[in-house]
Amino acid sequence: MLDLSNLKPAPGSKKKAKRVGRGNASGSGTTAGRGTKGQKSRSGGGVPAWFEGGQMPIYRRLPKRGFKNPFRKEYFVVNIRDLTGFESGSVVDRQALKDQGKIPSLDVYVKLLATGEIDFPLTVKLDNASGSAVEKIEKAGGTFEAL
Repeated sequence: MLDLSNLKPAPGSKKKAKRVGRGNASGSGTTAGRGTKGQKSRSGGGVPAWFEGGQMPIYRRLPKRGFKNPFRKEYFVVNIRDLTGFESGSVVDRQALKDQGKIPSLDVYVKLLATGEIDFPLTVKLDNASGSAVEKIEKAGGTFEAL
């Protein structure tokens, strides 16, 4: 009976790897299967995968456009409708949002946007908020504090 304890490959299906650079009697002596002369035959020879043979490389042929601001802040967006899970009068900050699974980590900047409605007061302490979101929070009797 065939089971995991006595599995074997089919006879003749497993070949030994050819050992190169082991002398003439091995079948690939002299040049060790590297051919004759040239950069690829030398020890340490060869070019990286992205090398284009001296042709102007693709990353230099393509035009560069625009400006990448190294100081840009990426904001993670939370809407007012996402705050409906909080109790009335509670404090909503990064830690509270992380505990409810609304943001991926405490290291992100969070911006509050105005999509949705709220009818109970909350104290919101986040990095940023849209004007209309702050209006809705204050209309419901809560406060917004920018960090």
